Amino acid sequence: MSSENGQRDGGADGAPPEQLALIRESVRGAKVPRAKPRTWRGAALAKELPVARVLVDKGVLHLDRYFDYAVPEELDEQAQPGVRVRVRFGAGRHRVREGRREGGGLIDGFLIERRAESDYSGPLAALAQVVSPEPVLSEESLGLARAVADRYAGSLADVLQLAVPPRSARAERRPSPEPPPPPPPPEAGPWTRYERGAAFIASLAAGGTPRAVWNALPGPRWSEELALAVAATLASGRGALVVVPDGRAAARVDAALTAQLGRGRHALLTADAGPEKRYGQWLAVRRGAVRAVVGTRAAMFAPVRDLGLLAIWDDGDDSHSEPHAPQPHARDVLLLRAALDKCAFLLGSWSCTVEAAQLVESGWARPLVAGREQVRRSAALVRTVGDGDLARDEAARAARLPTLAWQAVRDGLRHGPVLVQVPRRGYVPRLACATCRAPARCRHCSGPLEARDAGALWCGWCGREEAAWHCPECGSFRLRAQVVGARRTAEELGRAFPAVPVRTSGREQVLDTVPGAPALVVSTPGAEPVAEGGYAAALLLDGWAMLGRPDLRAGEDALRRWLGAAALVRPQQEGGTVVVVAEPTLRPVQALVRWDPVGHAVRELAERAELGFPPVSRMAAVSGPVEAVAGFLATVELPPDAEVLGPVPLPVVAAGRPRRTGGPPPGERWERALVRVPPGSGSALAAALKTAQAARMVRGGGEPVRIRIDPPDIG
Repeated sequence: MSSENGQRDGGADGAPPEQLALIRESVRGAKVPRAKPRTWRGAALAKELPVARVLVDKGVLHLDRYFDYAVPEELDEQAQPGVRVRVRFGAGRHRVREGRREGGGLIDGFLIERRAESDYSGPLAALAQVVSPEPVLSEESLGLARAVADRYAGSLADVLQLAVPPRSARAERRPSPEPPPPPPPPEAGPWTRYERGAAFIASLAAGGTPRAVWNALPGPRWSEELALAVAATLASGRGALVVVPDGRAAARVDAALTAQLGRGRHALLTADAGPEKRYGQWLAVRRGAVRAVVGTRAAMFAPVRDLGLLAIWDDGDDSHSEPHAPQPHARDVLLLRAALDKCAFLLGSWSCTVEAAQLVESGWARPLVAGREQVRRSAALVRTVGDGDLARDEAARAARLPTLAWQAVRDGLRHGPVLVQVPRRGYVPRLACATCRAPARCRHCSGPLEARDAGALWCGWCGREEAAWHCPECGSFRLRAQVVGARRTAEELGRAFPAVPVRTSGREQVLDTVPGAPALVVSTPGAEPVAEGGYAAALLLDGWAMLGRPDLRAGEDALRRWLGAAALVRPQQEGGTVVVVAEPTLRPVQALVRWDPVGHAVRELAERAELGFPPVSRMAAVSGPVEAVAGFLATVELPPDAEVLGPVPLPVVAAGRPRRTGGPPPGERWERALVRVPPGSGSALAAALKTAQAARMVRGGGEPVRIRIDPPDIG
């Protein structure tokens, strides 16, 4: 403002205007904020335990250790173990002033412990700031994080990023309520349907630590059964943690816990809640105000006090595998917690993974199953359509669905909704020449052609539209579908049953529930909504598409997805029917017909033991550019009993195509080697790989090499 303006605004005698005077008076009366010291130069140190041991938030292996810092006297009260701090990191020895190391950039960290002396002989930098006096890292959580980092050859800082959610100051300021008293022990209820179910609930209520692999009966009562197990644990004065694969499953368990315990007695930890609300719930658990937790993958680290039960539902779901370093699996993390905290453990699913079967075979856990008569009363009738049936079926040659499938749909729609499971989303995800069966590919990038809508061809890699395709092998202009997607299936069924509504559930829109009225529900695997009263029938199409994947777990995963859909169908005595289009002689199909996932997992485990494949052995995948993988394998000191398989080239990912977690960047040629060790050498393998990777990072300048312990897919 110019002097002329100032005189004009101030009045005739130059006095400041009334509003400006009020502002100045308010500023004078306000408390002057004190600036945070940058280096605490010359400040006195804490009289007792003047050294703070800090874990800095640097997720690199060669810095996976603690660093000592001086504690200024002004921060003495707030700088307690477990709080978040900020420190200066990266200053050299030569930057010392008045006995303090200075310089470096500010970085977040956790205060691990206070000490009287430091192992470091030189001058220490001072703690720059205590971010919050709220202790968020307990000794138990730190021990678990260290165990997970050692098992997966990762850094402790990376694990703590997964275990401790980002801070919300507003949530920290809100007090948590007082913990409610333990509820009364519940009745066994639906657990009486299992041979040892009532004894399991009674043991939890009495403070016991049973460990069980639970093969749940088909139907919607699994969430109620989990809630009863949690209630029994709370009745003993202990806490409980339940981990489920997705938000829909978490919502079902949340509703069951609310019905069983009432509101406010458990916390729901999912990403849908938002950062502030989720952190507030997490703080309530950390402070002991809430003793029961249900959540998705990240909840596996929830700091439940006096832990009495750890439970995981559907451990074979891909969502339980963390995509961020060091990529732990929720099942393995909970197994580590059960061993460290000496608490009960429950692994439940409609299916049975090979890892679950190994827990029973080793004697670490006991089976929790129902008798065969109870299984028959609860499961739907399963019928198969194999290649021989399709060859003799005139309708199957002219249309996509065989006669038996059409009859099942027609009969089921008289009594309720019908579920149709399709392995692929979209319209026609893969096309081929109708004459010579050669795959239809783009003329520009050789990517696979897809039919997103009727009559329109698009490249799945570059996105270009193909208006005039013809087969380069035989010259034909006709196309056929290799795999038909969910939207195309919904369109065909809509034309066949014009008076029946058709709903789709998949990646674009996942339905949670559907009414019990007659309708066709077309869904991709894992996105099946729950029908009120159960589905009258279910069709499991294109079984070969799931069974034919080049993966060690193809059969196990296909059976898990089929059982997940068949479990939503009404029992056979109520008319429930499941039709699976797959060769009936295959082992997963037979396991579905007999509803025997445990037998299938036991046979798979025996074959893995003969071949030396996981989970009988421990395995690590080392991937990267060709020269980098060869150089890494030449320098790592593997255990004597380690065996290196490969390396073999990985598929080149085209530009614009999604790639798997840890896969090569688009256009780059990578290789992958598998390192296998027998039982008992897994820790040595992880330590050797971690040491070699840390040494490689110290040298710097090399191409990236990625390590993953226990990869979910090994081909």
